[in-house]
Amino acid sequence: MSITANRIKELRKQKKLTQSELAKKINASRMAIANYETDRNNPSYAMLSLIADALNTTVEYLQGKTDSPLKTPAVDDNGDEPPLTEGQKQVAYFIDPSATPEEIEQIKKLVEIAKLSKRRL
Repeated sequence: MSITANRIKELRKQKKLTQSELAKKINASRMAIANYETDRNNPSYAMLSLIADALNTTVEYLQGKTDSPLKTPAVDDNGDEPPLTEGQKQVAYFIDPSATPEEIEQIKKLVEIAKLSKRRL
C-alpha cells in the first residue's frame, strides 16, 4: 500500500473519525475514502488538500515528502509573520518598490497561489 493511503488511514484513526465522518467533512463519499485508504484510487491534489485540512496536517505529509504531520505556523511566537528572506525581499522590490501595505498583502497571496501551483507540477 502507498504512503498516502497508509497516512490517510492512520491519521483518520488517530482523530477517531470513521470513513463516513471524514467523507462528510470533505464533501465526498465513504467509498471514495475507502478507495483512497486501500490504494484503489489516488486522490487528486485538490482532494488531498481537503483531506489534509480535515485531518489537520499537510499535503506534503500525506504524500510522504515530510515525516512531520504538523502544520507549520504561518506566524511566529509573537504573532508576527515570519521575516522575508533576501530572495523574497528582492522579488517584492522588483514587483513594485512603491507598493502600499495592502498591495504587498495581495502580492503575498499571489506568491502563495504560485507556490501551490508549482507543487502540482
